Amino acid sequence: MFKPHVTVACVVQAQGKFLVVEETINGKALWNQPAGHLEADETLTEAASRELYEETGIRAAPQSFIRMHQWIAPDKTPFLRFLFAIDLDEELVTTPHDSDIDRCLWLDAQQIINATNLRSPLVAESIRCYQQAERYPLAMLGAFNWPFT
Repeated sequence: MFKPHVTVACVVQAQGKFLVVEETINGKALWNQPAGHLEADETLTEAASRELYEETGIRAAPQSFIRMHQWIAPDKTPFLRFLFAIDLDEELVTTPHDSDIDRCLWLDAQQIINATNLRSPLVAESIRCYQQAERYPLAMLGAFNWPFT
């Protein structure tokens, strides 16, 4: 039975810099947006806020929806990745609560787009999507008869 992994990611921007999290996978330091899997008892936006807090220590809610990417990883794992935008007034201090995160970095777009240590090509693509300035209201991702709120 086909069951894609449903994930969320946040493009967090402040003063022209973008927040990335760094984690070591198979001995290599890789960059990603704050991101993770949707859990059974949460909406997509709740998952995005939770992952942002766990991986960076920042409490913020998505402000808009950017895009949903359907992607198949090199190991053939299928993903549906929901991408959100969060614009902050200033770069905030980060304190990762997730032991998998080594550190957080505020970088400019080109540093991320040109990096050779991205966890997946979706990291750079997410920055490019953010730069295209298309934003969609969060209401388009409504939870129907949601029992948990």
